[in-house]
Amino acid sequence: MSRRISVALLAALAAVAFSPVPTEAGQTLAQAPAAKFAQIPPNKDTDIKVYARDGKIAQGPEAFARMQDSDVILWLAGNQFFAMDDVVAAFQKYSPNTSVGLITLPPGLILNAIKAGGWTYGGKDYPGTPDVYASVNLGHLKQLKQAGMMDTYAVYMHNELQIMVAKGNPKKVRGVADLGRAEIRTSMPNPINEGIMQFYARKVLERHGLWDRISGGKECFSCQTTENNWFTAVHHRETPDRLRDGRSDAGIVWKTEVIEAVRDGAQVEAIELPPADSLRDEVAYAIGALTNGKHKAAAAKYLAFLGTPAAQSAYAGYGFVSATADELKLRPIP
Repeated sequence: MSRRISVALLAALAAVAFSPVPTEAGQTLAQAPAAKFAQIPPNKDTDIKVYARDGKIAQGPEAFARMQDSDVILWLAGNQFFAMDDVVAAFQKYSPNTSVGLITLPPGLILNAIKAGGWTYGGKDYPGTPDVYASVNLGHLKQLKQAGMMDTYAVYMHNELQIMVAKGNPKKVRGVADLGRAEIRTSMPNPINEGIMQFYARKVLERHGLWDRISGGKECFSCQTTENNWFTAVHHRETPDRLRDGRSDAGIVWKTEVIEAVRDGAQVEAIELPPADSLRDEVAYAIGALTNGKHKAAAAKYLAFLGTPAAQSAYAGYGFVSATADELKLRPIP
């Protein structure tokens, strides 16, 4: 290799090593060595659970400590967290004496944890990977296929986008176009690891010519991108709180999340969107077993369970749209 090429190569590597990257606060810093494991945002104990064989439920650090000893480990797109107590209860009737480890967080964040081989939470590392992973888009599963970690998948339910507003809709938001009004403060899923924004809401905002206005040219999480917009870390928990506290006026969420927020007593309501904006004909939840999972038989049993009336009914009770019999059949990841 010539001296000229060597110098150029070193310069290129240095540029990559010290290029600015978004931080949690939306700022940029010289890129430091990557953390060993994926970082879980603080105060997410209720997204980390272990369902014991006797029906008892552990959360947070206690659940993490027992996660890898569970009979089957599920890491699933977080916007189904509110349905999972019922779903797991139905599964434990289908498969008695089976303990279940569960994490429900943004699917991009979970994907990072799978690739890294574990999580960091509360300053402590928890190595391990799941038996089953689910996302709101097949694209995440394709990445696992490329990494040699997943071969097959099924679609097990559907959802659609809505706009969440305070009860009574005081700002008179009627549709996506209104999110660009000067007086509307938005709370939006972040584009870093929340599948709802990565795969769906962003393209709706771009089609309306609102993406640059809302993002302010930033891609970050837990950050104020403009005077009017906040990008969340976990939108389905943050947006109802921001509406309640008067910090935001509207936010794009899944339909099921409005239903759950109202069920939980939040003073919010939904603005339904036309199919072109709700993407109700596109949104599909994809799930598959990891090839390196420790509990292959239990993972296969869980995937089979999802095709039962009990599983589909448990999800439907929270507003999810059932998959068809054909969608529920395992097939190769393209």
